[in-house]
Amino acid sequence: METQKLYYQDSYLREFPATVLSCEAAGDAWKIVLDQTAFYPEGGGQPADRGLLRTPAGEVPVTDVHEKAGAVVHTCSAPLESGTAVTGVVDWARRFDHMQQHSGEHILSGLLCRLYRCDNVGFHLGAETVTIDYNTDISWEQALEAERLANEAVWGDRAVEISFPSPDALAALEYRSKKELTGAVRIVEFPEADRCACCGTHVARAGQVGLIKILSCQKFREGVRMEILCGSRALAYLAGIYDQARTAGQRLSVKPQELLSAVERLEEEVTAAKQRMADLEQTAFAALAREQAGRGDVLLFQPPMRPDSLRRLADAVGKTCGGLAAVFSGEAAKWNYALVQSGGADISPLVKALNQTLQGRGGGRNGFAQGSVQAAREEIASFFAGRGA
Repeated sequence: METQKLYYQDSYLREFPATVLSCEAAGDAWKIVLDQTAFYPEGGGQPADRGLLRTPAGEVPVTDVHEKAGAVVHTCSAPLESGTAVTGVVDWARRFDHMQQHSGEHILSGLLCRLYRCDNVGFHLGAETVTIDYNTDISWEQALEAERLANEAVWGDRAVEISFPSPDALAALEYRSKKELTGAVRIVEFPEADRCACCGTHVARAGQVGLIKILSCQKFREGVRMEILCGSRALAYLAGIYDQARTAGQRLSVKPQELLSAVERLEEEVTAAKQRMADLEQTAFAALAREQAGRGDVLLFQPPMRPDSLRRLADAVGKTCGGLAAVFSGEAAKWNYALVQSGGADISPLVKALNQTLQGRGGGRNGFAQGSVQAAREEIASFFAGRGA
């Protein structure tokens, strides 16, 4: 029971008449086969179409489509009797988005494979981005050059040529294919960019791809994996990036195209400020350490501070107090701690008891430990009271 595949005849067909040939229950859904369909089934890295089947009695959503033994099976949320006349309605926004992404991938892959003598060995048209795998190393600069040429091909707006060559004509044709093919082979050609065996849906002219943007080019297996966006997805992404850059630029009093230099200046200022803060902390820590000199075990409470600062304060006090330096930074019932035992004596039993008593986490060795507790200041003070801290 074969289905006539209207999507091969016209990728732009949004509505079509059909007759239900069969309907079978499958869990909570129904598998419906039509005599003809414009719904593209999942295949070749391209997701299936969505839409609905309209009948005089109402509309039945189509939630998935796949091909099985020549029949195109529509997964639907309600049953339809065999012989029912329906009007299929394809979710056009989804279909056209897939056409833009898939066609853009063809243009880019054709150019990359020709320029750098590689093969496209993986393609996935995801809900947000398109990923493509190539079996050779491609630098970011090479990727951007291919992107430039791909967009020139888009703007050239040449008509896309789709054909089913005869076996003899196919044998004489140079084209891309991921695997050996038998039977009728569908060739999709973007003049001056790509010629490839493909079963997917595509735009009629290259210009309808609109725009091709490479987002990343990362090492993957023996080659690279690229992440790209085409058409309306690329426009929405770049518009969002521009809005962020514009807002950030307004906060820094620069134009969006001057944002990088402004951020670099800001980084320099932050680095200098961090150094000044570290110097001031060092001075303050040294003063606190002098105040605790020779006092033996010491318990200090400080306002919230970074873990590294907490450690450095405990180190400074531990060098002068002559005993255990227990420093807690935080507020209310959440505190971070750093413990330093002069002479590097083992404090693991103390840390274990501390964590058990004060709902703490952390540890260490050689006279140092760091962690956190969930306890009130009074509870912490009571724990250390027996040590004379």
